Amino acid sequence: MTTLFNKLHHICIVVHDIDKAQAYYESIGIGPWAQYPPLAEYEELEVPSKPGFLSLKYRICNLPNIQIQLCEPGDELSPQRIHLDSKGEGVFHIGFEVPDADAAEAQAKAQGLPVLMRGRRHNRTGFTYYGSASEAGVTLLTRATNLPGR
Repeated sequence: MTTLFNKLHHICIVVHDIDKAQAYYESIGIGPWAQYPPLAEYEELEVPSKPGFLSLKYRICNLPNIQIQLCEPGDELSPQRIHLDSKGEGVFHIGFEVPDADAAEAQAKAQGLPVLMRGRRHNRTGFTYYGSASEAGVTLLTRATNLPGR
């Protein structure tokens, strides 16, 4: 069995003020930053609160070896909002690239990882967050990236 967690893609950091965080990272030479594509592109969405999910603001910075994501939760309920309110700013999840989002999720479930949230685009690319924080110290995520032409 291959491991789901062998190709690190990104680290996601929840912050109170995404503009302030981005400015800080840029001041120390980490950038450029771009807005993440609209979250509304996920046609199949299983999250605790759709308004909470859609209120998340993301910025990404693609470094040569990893992507850094900044996430500012809106006021609506979301796991990211709960994390920020209860633990403060910091790493919310670690994301790993997989070739097939559905196969990765099925394998993770077979290994006993509960699904926390998931989303899929029309072409079956997307993400799955796992309820791993109590055991791993952080939420783990698998994702199949939406590449041009898919």
